[in-house]
Amino acid sequence: MGLDHGIALTYTIRMAQLESGLVALASARPDLAAHQRVVRMDGRQVVRQLVDLLGARLVAYLGGVSETRAVREWLEGKREMRADAHARLSEALTVALTIASREEPRTVQAWFQGLNPQLDDRSPARMLRDGKLEEVGPEVRQAARAFVVGG
Repeated sequence: MGLDHGIALTYTIRMAQLESGLVALASARPDLAAHQRVVRMDGRQVVRQLVDLLGARLVAYLGGVSETRAVREWLEGKREMRADAHARLSEALTVALTIASREEPRTVQAWFQGLNPQLDDRSPARMLRDGKLEEVGPEVRQAARAFVVGG
Protein backbone atom coordinates (compact mmCIF):
# COMPACT_ATOMS: atom_id res chain seq x y z
CA MET A 1 0.00 0.00 0.00
CA GLY A 2 1.53 3.31 -1.09
CA LEU A 3 1.67 6.38 1.14
CA ASP A 4 -0.91 8.26 -0.95
CA HIS A 5 -3.31 5.32 -0.77
CA GLY A 6 -2.85 5.07 3.00
CA ILE A 7 -3.53 8.80 3.43
CA ALA A 8 -6.61 8.59 1.22
CA LEU A 9 -7.88 5.56 3.14
CA THR A 10 -7.31 7.29 6.49
CA TYR A 11 -9.15 10.39 5.24
CA THR A 12 -12.06 8.28 3.96
CA ILE A 13 -12.36 6.47 7.29
CA ARG A 14 -12.26 9.75 9.26
CA MET A 15 -14.92 11.32 7.03
CA ALA A 16 -17.17 8.25 7.45
CA GLN A 17 -16.75 8.47 11.23
CA LEU A 18 -17.58 12.17 11.15
CA GLU A 19 -20.62 11.63 8.94
CA SER A 20 -21.97 8.77 11.06
CA GLY A 21 -21.54 10.88 14.18
CA LEU A 22 -23.35 13.80 12.58
CA VAL A 23 -26.30 11.61 11.61
CA ALA A 24 -26.64 10.49 15.22
CA LEU A 25 -26.52 14.10 16.42
CA ALA A 26 -29.29 15.14 14.04
CA SER A 27 -31.81 12.87 15.73
CA ALA A 28 -31.44 14.46 19.18
CA ARG A 29 -31.34 18.06 20.39
CA PRO A 30 -28.24 18.99 18.40
CA ASP A 31 -26.55 21.32 20.90
CA LEU A 32 -27.00 18.92 23.81
CA ALA A 33 -25.88 15.95 21.74
CA ALA A 34 -22.84 17.92 20.53
CA HIS A 35 -21.93 18.96 24.08
CA GLN A 36 -22.18 15.39 25.36
CA ARG A 37 -19.99 14.19 22.53
CA VAL A 38 -17.32 16.88 22.97
CA VAL A 39 -16.91 16.49 26.74
CA ARG A 40 -15.86 12.89 26.15
CA MET A 41 -13.07 13.87 23.73
CA ASP A 42 -9.43 14.55 24.42
CA GLY A 43 -7.67 17.54 22.89
CA ARG A 44 -6.41 15.68 19.82
CA GLN A 45 -9.90 14.40 19.03
CA VAL A 46 -11.32 17.91 19.38
CA VAL A 47 -8.71 19.31 17.02
CA ARG A 48 -9.19 16.47 14.48
CA GLN A 49 -12.96 17.01 14.34
CA LEU A 50 -12.53 20.78 14.03
CA VAL A 51 -9.98 20.46 11.25
CA ASP A 52 -12.37 18.15 9.39
CA LEU A 53 -15.20 20.69 9.74
CA LEU A 54 -13.45 24.07 9.65
CA GLY A 55 -9.98 23.55 8.21
CA ALA A 56 -6.60 24.00 9.87
CA ARG A 57 -6.39 27.79 9.33
CA LEU A 58 -9.62 28.52 11.17
CA VAL A 59 -8.68 26.06 13.93
CA ALA A 60 -5.35 27.86 14.35
CA TYR A 61 -7.19 31.18 14.55
CA LEU A 62 -9.66 29.85 17.14
CA GLY A 63 -6.82 28.30 19.13
CA GLY A 64 -4.90 31.56 19.26
CA VAL A 65 -1.88 30.37 17.31
CA SER A 66 -0.43 32.03 14.24
CA GLU A 67 0.47 28.95 12.20
CA THR A 68 -1.25 25.79 11.06
CA ARG A 69 1.97 24.02 12.04
CA ALA A 70 0.82 24.29 15.68
CA VAL A 71 -2.45 22.58 14.75
CA ARG A 72 -0.55 19.77 13.06
CA GLU A 73 1.70 19.44 16.12
CA TRP A 74 -1.37 19.23 18.40
CA LEU A 75 -2.69 16.42 16.20
CA GLU A 76 0.65 14.60 16.27
CA GLY A 77 1.05 15.05 20.03
CA LYS A 78 4.24 17.05 19.54
CA ARG A 79 2.91 20.23 21.11
CA GLU A 80 0.96 20.68 24.33
CA MET A 81 -2.23 22.67 23.96
CA ARG A 82 -2.79 25.47 26.48
CA ALA A 83 -5.82 24.96 28.73
CA ASP A 84 -7.54 28.10 27.43
CA ALA A 85 -7.01 27.01 23.81
CA HIS A 86 -8.48 23.59 24.62
CA ALA A 87 -11.53 25.21 26.23
CA ARG A 88 -12.07 27.55 23.26
CA LEU A 89 -11.65 24.76 20.73
CA SER A 90 -14.02 22.50 22.67
CA GLU A 91 -16.64 25.25 22.69
CA ALA A 92 -16.06 25.83 18.98
CA LEU A 93 -16.50 22.13 18.27
CA THR A 94 -19.74 22.01 20.24
CA VAL A 95 -21.06 24.88 18.14
CA ALA A 96 -19.70 23.43 14.89
CA LEU A 97 -21.30 20.03 15.51
CA THR A 98 -24.58 21.72 16.39
CA ILE A 99 -24.64 23.46 13.02
CA ALA A 100 -23.19 20.47 11.13
CA SER A 101 -26.07 18.33 12.38
CA ARG A 102 -28.22 20.15 9.80
CA GLU A 103 -25.77 21.84 7.41
CA GLU A 104 -22.80 21.08 5.14
CA PRO A 105 -19.24 21.78 6.39
CA ARG A 106 -18.87 24.76 4.04
CA THR A 107 -21.93 26.34 5.68
CA VAL A 108 -20.41 25.72 9.11
CA GLN A 109 -17.20 27.45 8.01
CA ALA A 110 -19.11 30.41 6.60
CA TRP A 111 -21.20 30.70 9.76
CA PHE A 112 -18.10 30.87 11.96
CA GLN A 113 -16.38 33.50 9.82
CA GLY A 114 -19.25 35.74 8.86
CA LEU A 115 -20.75 38.66 10.70
CA ASN A 116 -23.78 37.38 12.57
CA PRO A 117 -26.82 39.61 13.17
CA GLN A 118 -27.74 37.50 16.22
CA LEU A 119 -24.36 38.44 17.70
CA ASP A 120 -24.61 42.17 16.99
CA ASP A 121 -22.83 41.67 13.67
CA ARG A 122 -19.79 40.07 15.28
CA SER A 123 -17.99 37.00 13.95
CA PRO A 124 -18.52 33.86 16.08
CA ALA A 125 -14.89 32.84 15.48
CA ARG A 126 -13.55 36.17 16.71
CA MET A 127 -15.84 36.11 19.75
CA LEU A 128 -14.68 32.61 20.72
CA ARG A 129 -11.03 33.50 20.17
CA ASP A 130 -10.95 36.90 21.89
CA GLY A 131 -13.85 37.03 24.34
CA LYS A 132 -14.29 35.81 27.88
CA LEU A 133 -15.41 32.28 27.15
CA GLU A 134 -17.91 32.12 30.02
CA GLU A 135 -19.67 35.15 28.50
CA VAL A 136 -19.35 34.62 24.76
CA GLY A 137 -19.73 30.84 24.75
CA PRO A 138 -23.43 30.91 25.68
CA GLU A 139 -24.07 33.76 23.21
CA VAL A 140 -22.48 31.85 20.35
CA ARG A 141 -24.28 28.62 21.28
CA GLN A 142 -27.61 30.44 21.31
CA ALA A 143 -26.91 31.93 17.89
CA ALA A 144 -26.03 28.44 16.58
CA ARG A 145 -29.27 27.01 17.98
CA ALA A 146 -31.24 29.81 16.35
CA PHE A 147 -29.49 29.20 13.03
CA VAL A 148 -30.22 25.47 13.13
CA VAL A 149 -33.88 26.02 14.00
CA GLY A 150 -34.50 29.02 11.76
CA GLY A 151 -31.94 28.54 9.03
